[in-house]
Amino acid sequence: MLKLDRYLSGEFAQAIFATLVVLLIVSVGGAFTDVLEDIAKGKVPAGMMLIQLGLVLIKWLPLILPLALMLGLMLGIGRLYRDSEMPVISSIGVGPRRLLKPLLLVAGPIILLVGACSLWLGPWADRASRQMINEANRSLVVAGLEPGAFTGLPGDNGVIYVGAMSDDGTRFERIFIYRHKPGRQDVTTSKSGRLTVDANGDRYLTLDDGFEVEGPVDGSLNFRLMRYVSNDVLLPASENRYDPKSPEMLNTVQLIGDPRREAAAQLHYRIAPPLLALAFALLAVPLARSTPRQARYGTMLIGFLAYLIGNNFMMMGTGWIEDGKTPAALGLWWLTLPMLAVTSWMYFRDGRVGRRRAIV
Repeated sequence: MLKLDRYLSGEFAQAIFATLVVLLIVSVGGAFTDVLEDIAKGKVPAGMMLIQLGLVLIKWLPLILPLALMLGLMLGIGRLYRDSEMPVISSIGVGPRRLLKPLLLVAGPIILLVGACSLWLGPWADRASRQMINEANRSLVVAGLEPGAFTGLPGDNGVIYVGAMSDDGTRFERIFIYRHKPGRQDVTTSKSGRLTVDANGDRYLTLDDGFEVEGPVDGSLNFRLMRYVSNDVLLPASENRYDPKSPEMLNTVQLIGDPRREAAAQLHYRIAPPLLALAFALLAVPLARSTPRQARYGTMLIGFLAYLIGNNFMMMGTGWIEDGKTPAALGLWWLTLPMLAVTSWMYFRDGRVGRRRAIV
């Protein structure tokens, strides 16, 4: 049976790899769009695009790999049924239960990888991404400012112009800032200045030797001109400000002893993906059973819907723990354990022939 196990493992691995490649291509497009949006909003410098893209993909792997595992197994096992290989294999005494060994040979390492990404690599990638952005926020380059160009402020609240800038993006010359608020508009100019960051992480443009004009927008002439020696202008805060004490930034070991509800929610959110991946792998075998003329992708839609339902419940359950609607001790066990039980029952019931009734 070693040759059969190698053959089946190879078939499963090829199908899973092909599915994973397709899903990664789709995911790269979505991650690339998110990173470009952050760059356009001034949250991420353009030079960090590829690094941020890689870190985002690592964070997404616990969600991508289980889907690739289930769909790949369904494609591989479904091909065996369509090509009538599975009936031949069953005729020599190898039923669906016997597929457990080659299935685990392929699915086991993938489930371990899901666990590693969910418990360690994903949180590390998130921390590294936030730390890099936090450090980049100390430079004007991250705000999307370019010498000699007008740049819109976040929220469409005005524009800013910088005539010249130092290489590290911390000092500038000849700056013009136009800001508008309800019923008011401000124009600020300065010969030189620098970027400063306070203890709370707020960024300020410290302007030297300039003018500020403020007044209404209703057409009246009630304007006020001020000349200053130094003026601090608050830049919009980053939405993804790095907080080292946030549960999302803590490693898994630190979450275990954290009494906060948010920490418990984050811990269960990291534990659930490998368990769901095992459940989806077991679910793929009974769902892949088909006849040679049966529709090819009908059951795959059912599997994809099962994946969506499981992940949506995982997201909602995490929110319920954070809001206190679900006890922290219960966590997401109400989702993972029943799914494992149901999929295991479906797997071991697959292909079982019921007892014949006696004919009276």
